[in-house]
Amino acid sequence: MLTIASDGEMLARFGRALADPIRCRLLLALREAPAYPSDLADTLGVSRTRLSNHLACLRDCGLVVAVPVGRRVRYELADPRLAHALDDLRRAVVAVASDGTCPEAAEKGCC
Repeated sequence: MLTIASDGEMLARFGRALADPIRCRLLLALREAPAYPSDLADTLGVSRTRLSNHLACLRDCGLVVAVPVGRRVRYELADPRLAHALDDLRRAVVAVASDGTCPEAAEKGCC
């Protein structure tokens, strides 16, 4: 059974992964379909070196996995439930942003 502390640590790790816009875009791209790093770099408009660093972060967080395909490596979400979680989170964030419930927090720099 997980404890609240370990649940909190896992959520914080997920939050750190989402704290960077490139990693968010990477997760959303992989939500659509598995992809190769070169294709992801082109899609996101970032260098392959920069993309590699972000993929390593997401791997270390346990959010993506590298799947060998011949001499290449394809990336995909570590668990299909992550796609649903990303969809739910995106919808929730859009709903909160559109109803303006967080204006003072944005002024303080926390959102």
